[in-house]
Amino acid sequence: MSKFLWSYLLISPAVLGATLVVSSSAMAADAQQAADALNPPAAKAETAETSEAKLNALAAVSETTAASEPVEEISQAAGSETHAAIADSATAATESAIVGANTAPAEANPQAALQPTSESLAAAGPTVTQPVENSAPAAQLETPAPAATALPEQIGAAQLETPAPAVAESAAQSLPKPAESLAQTAAPQEQNPAATLEQLNQYTSEGAAGGETEGQVTSVSQLSDVRPTDWAFQALQSLVERYGCIAGYPDGTFRGNRAMTRYEFAAGLNACLDKVSELIRGGTGNFATRDDLAALQRLQEEFAAELATLRGRVDALEARTAELEANQFSTTTKLTGEAIFALSDDFGGKVGLFGQEGRRLGSDNNETVFQQRVRLNLNTSFTGRDLLLTRLQVGNGRNFNLGATSEGTQTWNVVGRTDNVVALDTLLYKFPVGQRLNVTLAANAVVWDDILPTVNPYFEDFDGGNGALSTFGQRNPIYRLGGGSGIGFDYAFGGRGLLGGVFGPTSLSFGYLASNAANPSKGAGLTNGDYTAMGQLTFTPGRNLQVAFNYNHGYFSRGNFGFDNGLSNGPDSLGGFTGTGVANSLNGLSEGFEGFRARKVVSNSYGAQASLRLNPRFILGGWAGLTNARILGIGDARIWNYAVTLALPDLGKEGNLLGFVVGREPYLDKLEAPRSLRSFRNDNSYHVEGFYKFQLSDNISVTPGVIWVTNPNQNDHNDDIIIGTLRTTFTF
Repeated sequence: MSKFLWSYLLISPAVLGATLVVSSSAMAADAQQAADALNPPAAKAETAETSEAKLNALAAVSETTAASEPVEEISQAAGSETHAAIADSATAATESAIVGANTAPAEANPQAALQPTSESLAAAGPTVTQPVENSAPAAQLETPAPAATALPEQIGAAQLETPAPAVAESAAQSLPKPAESLAQTAAPQEQNPAATLEQLNQYTSEGAAGGETEGQVTSVSQLSDVRPTDWAFQALQSLVERYGCIAGYPDGTFRGNRAMTRYEFAAGLNACLDKVSELIRGGTGNFATRDDLAALQRLQEEFAAELATLRGRVDALEARTAELEANQFSTTTKLTGEAIFALSDDFGGKVGLFGQEGRRLGSDNNETVFQQRVRLNLNTSFTGRDLLLTRLQVGNGRNFNLGATSEGTQTWNVVGRTDNVVALDTLLYKFPVGQRLNVTLAANAVVWDDILPTVNPYFEDFDGGNGALSTFGQRNPIYRLGGGSGIGFDYAFGGRGLLGGVFGPTSLSFGYLASNAANPSKGAGLTNGDYTAMGQLTFTPGRNLQVAFNYNHGYFSRGNFGFDNGLSNGPDSLGGFTGTGVANSLNGLSEGFEGFRARKVVSNSYGAQASLRLNPRFILGGWAGLTNARILGIGDARIWNYAVTLALPDLGKEGNLLGFVVGREPYLDKLEAPRSLRSFRNDNSYHVEGFYKFQLSDNISVTPGVIWVTNPNQNDHNDDIIIGTLRTTFTF
């Protein structure tokens, strides 16, 4: 009996204190809701006082519990009878406290009386039960009482087992902050959950219309709408390329002028801070020490004079760079050029050559000449991988008076007009499609070596100033059948630039060129006039070997057949930049003569060329070509050409070149025609050429050389052609 009495006396104050806390919390919540509607500022102050009162009540309960040291022993010794009594007493006390708490506010505030009692219990429930959910004694006191009556029972059990400071601290943590609760209750229009959710959805979907999502970029050049002239370009470049914390849109844009939400700002700032933190963590081991700084200071003092000189040179370079940028020709175009000065003479015999008109022509009619040709190339690139080539040309180089043959023609003799009139020569645009395909759009005077690899390094320099002296020595004459305007493709199978030698990659090339594409007349134009179509397969099995096979199909109107790059000079004007006159005119049948009208020609040509680098200073090459020409209305003709080349680069000095060419320029081998038209001679006419290019500087070279042609124009009655040349080339 005494134990039960002491237990009841000790437990009653705790139960009474907890009950008062619950009642006061419910009363404050009910009264506060009505008061807030009338006077929000006053409600906030009262709520703060109510919160302080709750904490004081809990503190008082805690002190009472702490003063009773044997509570834990008594609670543990009590049996099931004791627990039942405690539960009954606590239930009765709680019910009376709840009734009193709900009656007092009703008298003071009639509006508060309208609030249901269950709302007060619900408001107090979460506040009291949270700190004792894990309490073991509370779990033992299982009663079928309502949730509201069980709350004081749990508090009492918790006070019997838990020290007072812990109970006070847990209770304080479980209580909601009155000011925040009041703000959410008093001004619901300011914190509308539906509006907040709608705003969050709007932020989430903003910028994602049409399935757009942002993607990480690694270079500012990936953002198509960002320009170096933008005022924030450098800052954006640093964030993208140095810190990697800027994202762009899938269409490759940044949209710098679009408004940014606070969420986007927070996400971007967080990404940049993470990257900075990562850099700091990774670089802490490389920080300089005091000794390093001292050594650096000593070096600065020791080399002060040199640093000052270097600073002056840098300032001078910056000034020059600024001047160049202010006066530069173009930001996308680079000017390159070549100027050729040539001193030449023909040292042939006195027996002349039979010209087209039957006149005797020979070396007696050729004097020493000094000729020149200048080419200016405007190389324009818009992306860094494409090329717009605009070539201007002027010169006065003429062929020697060698009659009807084109043998021995030199490279600077390939010029449109020979009266020093500036004219547009090559105009083309090359651009890549992917990593392996190059496309060439030919607008004017484009030849096949602009599209296809000619497999003749060192002799072929594409301008004629640093390779072979003769046009025949540059490349297989099949490449000179046709030219003009059209399109070309070059597909590299192994990727470009992988070999690192003088040869290009294995590739497939083909194209179409029309000689009179700009002429709208009947029988001309892009598809109804003279044209050639050519394809080539080039094999490069290694760094030191390259082999190519090609096919050329062409159609030539009257007087336009010849190895002349599609010159289309018409009847009665013999063309050709290489080969005998008999081959270029098909024994006069394509050009016409007195009593015979010129004929149209359809040709099919086949070529093979190879180049072998036995070592870096010994390159052996050569080619062979066959042209089957059908003279419409007459018959078929067959033309051959072949050559062997030997190049010894860097002989005596880097940049020097010793070269030899031996072969036969295009000659007519067979003609199927009426007897009166097929009479021609086919004596062996060989081309022998030797030259030595001496590189004086990076931009100037001097090349002496000799060209010797035996039995010119396939006729052993003609004296040999011997041309001596001293060529000086300036490149810039």
